[in-house]
Amino acid sequence: MKKIKLILADDHSVLRIGLKLLLNNEPDFLVVGEAADGAKLLTLLETTTADILIIDLSMPNVNGLECITEIHEREYPIKIIVLTMYEDEQYIKSAMQAGAWGYVEKQVLDSELFQAIRTVYEGSRYLSPRNTQLLLNNLLTTGNQLAADSPFNILSVREREVLRLLIRGYSLSQIAKMLFLSVKTIDTYKTRIMDKLRCSNKIELFDCVRKYNFL
Repeated sequence: MKKIKLILADDHSVLRIGLKLLLNNEPDFLVVGEAADGAKLLTLLETTTADILIIDLSMPNVNGLECITEIHEREYPIKIIVLTMYEDEQYIKSAMQAGAWGYVEKQVLDSELFQAIRTVYEGSRYLSPRNTQLLLNNLLTTGNQLAADSPFNILSVREREVLRLLIRGYSLSQIAKMLFLSVKTIDTYKTRIMDKLRCSNKIELFDCVRKYNFL
């Protein structure tokens, strides 16, 4: 039986050890490489070939999203599955847009991860029913028409996207990583949003969002 060759990238050694044992116990899986951070992963990929990379988003030196982007740009012949604790639809969207083929939460059953690996190996993308629903809900929410008198009509699509993430409590650096922009650019968007909505602080911004039911 041909084995699906896997590389694991996660900064938690205990998780990598457990995951390696779990995957190698399947008759069609074989872990051929491991990396504890993004920089080591990119170095590993220069000398090690595999069918699928299973990667966490939160890693030191070079984070998961940056790795996915870099791997995609280098055109390495490897498909990527994100295995992470993040369940927010923006992380899912960013990872898939960067080049990931699948997205799985760490708390799922082993069988779902196995299914994701086999699905991606066969050439199809994988999202769990929950992730699919999250993206669908986000699409429907984003696509809703704003009221004619809504002050948010003057915001650009990108500014609305940044605003939604700000309201959900994400920091500027987190938003920058999720949207593949610099922190300075996100800060500029924030300033424009505040100016356009005539809000001098976050409290006024939150009040404006609640008043017009923006989210």
